[in-house]
Amino acid sequence: MRRPRARKTKKSVAKRFKITANGKVLRSRTGKRHLLQGKSPKRRRRLNAPALVHPTDAHRIKESLPFSH
Repeated sequence: MRRPRARKTKKSVAKRFKITANGKVLRSRTGKRHLLQGKSPKRRRRLNAPALVHPTDAHRIKESLPFSH
């Protein structure tokens, strides 16, 4: 009988998301790459803060990160 194949981490997902200690998934906000002069400083500061991923998508992300939770 063959051994089951080890699950690999999806590296593209690992670079984009972080898992909190409580198991929630964090993502970075969009809009911080270019055209920053047209955005107000308040808006640029707000884009630095991480955002939570919606719970319906969080399940798929956690499946791609088998060693994070």
